[in-house]
Amino acid sequence: MLHHLPSALSVSRIFFTPPIAAAILDHRYEYAYILCWIAGSTDFFDGFLARRYGWTSRTGAWLDAVSDKVLLTTLYICFGINGDVPRSLMALVLGRDIMILTLAVIGLLFTPIRDFPPSIWGKLSTNVQIAAAAAILAGPDWLKPWALGACAAATAWSGIHYLYSAIVHWRALPRAT
Repeated sequence: MLHHLPSALSVSRIFFTPPIAAAILDHRYEYAYILCWIAGSTDFFDGFLARRYGWTSRTGAWLDAVSDKVLLTTLYICFGINGDVPRSLMALVLGRDIMILTLAVIGLLFTPIRDFPPSIWGKLSTNVQIAAAAAILAGPDWLKPWALGACAAATAWSGIHYLYSAIVHWRALPRAT
């Protein structure tokens, strides 16, 4: 029973997303910040428990990634709606995630590839997106332009890397004759 705890913690981030979105759209940034910290702690604990006790599964890894994407994409959509980030950054974050999802679906449907591990650049991008979101919600004004620039750069680079990696993997697959 306890071996499902990491997956349950991952799913809890999805349930935190609507109240966080509502708080942001209502400009209650302190409340959204607190909820984001709670949701973020579930990300830490699900990973810690999975690694520490070996409670890992393909489903758990998938749920963790999906939960992160749902929360972060929702944050940036809300930030874009409120004018906290340029619409171009909102589109970049959303577009990168749609591209990654599309590449995974294509991989599942048309190739034997079943594992889509995050790259170091994807992990870096996620962390920079989290830091930029924290800066938007609670950071000093001087930090926000730097955080948004770093977010745009990390997100764009990881998107390019994921696309390049997908092309390399697909080219390495044996061709049907």
